[in-house]
Amino acid sequence: MRAGYLIERQLDLILAALTPANRLICRVMLHTGLRISDVVELPRETIKTRFVITEKKTGKRRRVTLPQELVSEILDSSKGSAWAFPSPREPQRHRTRQAVWKDIKRAQRAFRISVNAAPHSMRKVYAVELMHKYGDIERVRRALNHDHYDTTYLYALADQLPPPRPRRKKRVDKSRKLP
Repeated sequence: MRAGYLIERQLDLILAALTPANRLICRVMLHTGLRISDVVELPRETIKTRFVITEKKTGKRRRVTLPQELVSEILDSSKGSAWAFPSPREPQRHRTRQAVWKDIKRAQRAFRISVNAAPHSMRKVYAVELMHKYGDIERVRRALNHDHYDTTYLYALADQLPPPRPRRKKRVDKSRKLP
């Protein structure tokens, strides 16, 4: 199932219900459009208002900017760890993307949000906001590091696309007898 686009009210509810560390991760994703795997694996020493990251999925380099307030929050919350987002159980390791995903799913269920919320939803919100702000698909494509415009359109126009239809369950024909 694909991650859905969250409207502002849904996003606010989910962010409010997340643990502080996972909320901080989602805020970084909303400011940068980075994928969850790239955010949770950020070394603490990398966190500045401007830095360059090599995306794990694509291997492409990307320049990222964060507001100073967010940088300060990340550095304050990660003191004593090599990671910007340390694991709560094992501070020598980074937080996992699965832990963030589970927390988002918990928040989705708590508020009975029908959209398939996931960490990747933050990337779609980022793309839609860029498209609204600049109205330039090329700028959105470069910000997301996409190779193809068709992929970028799915993100940038996610707020205008109809919600996906629920999948129909396959019916089992019980009248057929097995040999």
